Amino acid sequence: METTSAIIFTVFTGIVILFQGCLAAGLPWGKASMGGKYPGKYPPKMRMVAVVNMILLSFITTIVLSEADLMFPQLKAISGIGIWFVVIFFITGTIMNTITPSKIERIWAPVSLIQMSTSIIVAIS
Repeated sequence: METTSAIIFTVFTGIVILFQGCLAAGLPWGKASMGGKYPGKYPPKMRMVAVVNMILLSFITTIVLSEADLMFPQLKAISGIGIWFVVIFFITGTIMNTITPSKIERIWAPVSLIQMSTSIIVAIS
């Protein structure tokens, strides 16, 4: 179950990373992110935020894969604690994507819920 959960987590997080990459590249999808505050193309500062989000999500995925013993065994010493930060991050993300004023951004709520659920499974396994 832990391996399957880590793989599902990685796939869904990969989708979010691709979405952030599209925002960083200037695709006009800003309405589906950050509460819809930046409809259309992100301004340059927010494009950098999208790049930072991509890096953060990649690191988070690394923690999940390490904790599930799938990759990055050198990070095992920190993944046991780090996984709980991942869980908290996605609990918060699920709440935020559920209550966002942007109706289109709510499409991310089920994705966040899956990420939260699978990270919890990895954390308790």
